Amino acid sequence: MTVPALLPAPFASPVAASYARLGEVFSGLRIEELGQDERSPRGGGWVGADELAAGGAALDAFLAWDNAQVLRDYGRQARPDVVAGLGLHRYAWSACLLVTVPWFLHRRVPRLPARNVAFQRVLGRLAVRVESFACLPDDPAAALPGARVVPDEEALRTEVRASLAEHFEDVLAGFGPRMRRGKRALWGMTTDEIVEGLWYIAALLGEEQRAMEQLELLMPGTAKPYVGTAGFRELAGSDAVGGTLHSTRDRATCCFFYTVRPEDTCMTCPRTCDAERVRRLASTA
Repeated sequence: MTVPALLPAPFASPVAASYARLGEVFSGLRIEELGQDERSPRGGGWVGADELAAGGAALDAFLAWDNAQVLRDYGRQARPDVVAGLGLHRYAWSACLLVTVPWFLHRRVPRLPARNVAFQRVLGRLAVRVESFACLPDDPAAALPGARVVPDEEALRTEVRASLAEHFEDVLAGFGPRMRRGKRALWGMTTDEIVEGLWYIAALLGEEQRAMEQLELLMPGTAKPYVGTAGFRELAGSDAVGGTLHSTRDRATCCFFYTVRPEDTCMTCPRTCDAERVRRLASTA
């Protein structure tokens, strides 16, 4: 009797549900997972994180987009270091979500070295290959290939920090010379992107308070190489005594966008006073 050949088991992704949920609440980013034998996309606006890390022609082309955008939208030339900072922000904000969203939603932490991530900024797409991930002992995904079981929540937070540090150690090596900032400032900026990206997405999920609590534990200010804490605080609304409370934080670093448009500072920029923050928050509530 002929025995039929066994078909390979379908690819079981530990992070697919997290990425799908992210896409449901934030249409500006779509994440495609690559199989182990699929090539990472190149060309057509795609750039590999490893290409950005190399700091050569691919990074030149990536930053040319930011430079052109500033000229088009604001009618003035930004300093090269400011352009590089904008480029890093626009990559890092999205890339951090690859790790923080699965951790926040399903307590799973993928390892994503730079070679396993590609970005298409115009379409808002990321392509990733997840080869290993960390999870807790009671997670059903612990039986999947590539799973690494850690004992508790603090160990899982350590995995989040380690995964992001591995990725950004390479990426910052490419951007750093263009930004003309030291390692402390670069890691402070990375800390800000980790915190503010998940904070924003969690608000869309209706879980802002839980995210703030989790981020305070993730970024306590003592975990190297990161610089700064989650640092959330509350501002009283101007409507009445004891009225609406608004959550805010102060970034560890500045993107220097004020050098392009001084009146247009970020909501969490140290240059934005609390009264202005309350005004903006109240107007968008």
